[in-house]
Amino acid sequence: MIKIGLISDTHNYLDPQIKEYFDDRDEIWHAGDFGTLQIADELQEIAPVIGVYGNIDGQDIRNEYPLHQRFEKEGVHVWMTHIGGIPGRYCIPIKESIESNPPDLFICGHSHILKIARDQSLNKMLYMNPGAAGKQGFQVYRTVVRFSIHNKTVKDVEVINLGKLGKEI
Repeated sequence: MIKIGLISDTHNYLDPQIKEYFDDRDEIWHAGDFGTLQIADELQEIAPVIGVYGNIDGQDIRNEYPLHQRFEKEGVHVWMTHIGGIPGRYCIPIKESIESNPPDLFICGHSHILKIARDQSLNKMLYMNPGAAGKQGFQVYRTVVRFSIHNKTVKDVEVINLGKLGKEI
């Protein structure tokens, strides 16, 4: 079993609560818009990071993290990218590929909108967007997600509310 902390759209702000919530995680997955490499380094101090760069990330992040990550964990095929769209409306650059070769778990960020759903049209692919953990954007709440993968199954999915945008809890 592997325990994952999923985060996105930190925009150069790492909430101090992240350490507490991700301290027991085996890996942290960042779905883009880190802001700076310092955010990635701070996350690495908690657990190993798998990430992708987002549209606001500079060359420092792009040199360390690719646009797409496709990998397997515990028998679950994962595809992570920053700009992915939503079930039924995937963005044009990936639409054909996701439809012809859907992963078991598709992760993206960018929208700042938390969404976890099954895409029934793509073999019940699990879609996850952890929302935004940073202080930039229009989202009402800052969120991250924790989950586990064991024996080809995503389980124990938990949404963590870090507080309202602009207000610490």
